[in-house]
Amino acid sequence: MPAVTASSPLSVRRPRAQWPVPVALILVSLIPVIFGTLRLAQLTGGAEVTPENARFFDSPLPVLVHIPAVTLFSLLGAFQFVPSLRRGSRGKVAWHRLAGRVLVPAGLLAALSGLWMGVFYDLPEGDGDVLLILRLVFGSAMLMSIVLGMLAVLRRDFVRHGAWMARGYAIGIGAGTQALVSIPWILLVGQPDELTRAVLMGSAWVINLAVAESFIRRRLKGPA
Repeated sequence: MPAVTASSPLSVRRPRAQWPVPVALILVSLIPVIFGTLRLAQLTGGAEVTPENARFFDSPLPVLVHIPAVTLFSLLGAFQFVPSLRRGSRGKVAWHRLAGRVLVPAGLLAALSGLWMGVFYDLPEGDGDVLLILRLVFGSAMLMSIVLGMLAVLRRDFVRHGAWMARGYAIGIGAGTQALVSIPWILLVGQPDELTRAVLMGSAWVINLAVAESFIRRRLKGPA
């Protein structure tokens, strides 16, 4: 049997799969992206004003900013989790930096417009003060994470930059996880009351942040 040498094909380690994570993130993000696109179509197509959408027609600018910003942040941001696009050739590093220059303002706009809507829009039916507080807390955390990530990269502290941006991204795609958490409850139990809805929404943000922290710790440890 031939010996396995450093140059033998048997000694070459198979590269770790790079695409399952970004693909999963895109799939999760597609849920709010689809509903956001439908909302934009309503606002720009002159749909009938109902009690459910009246707040958007009364003040359309924040939602017209929020939906494109969070869509760009969610979909483009998923590609920042592809290792080969963060390091390697100069072109790949340049792509990561260029994408980051788009993602930072998109994330800031998404967080700020979300906070504005939380404060100034009337609460929709089924929401309550607890959920409003959660939205303000996590929206502020997303904003702060992106700012800290931006400050870290200016100091060339790329480890903390990646960690803070991962946290901000985890919060930013919370709407997709909220749908995944809420749909089974609605199918099995029925429409949740205000407190249950707040718990479901809050748990989705907590789940995302827990996954982000796990990702950050694995990346700090490096490949096994």
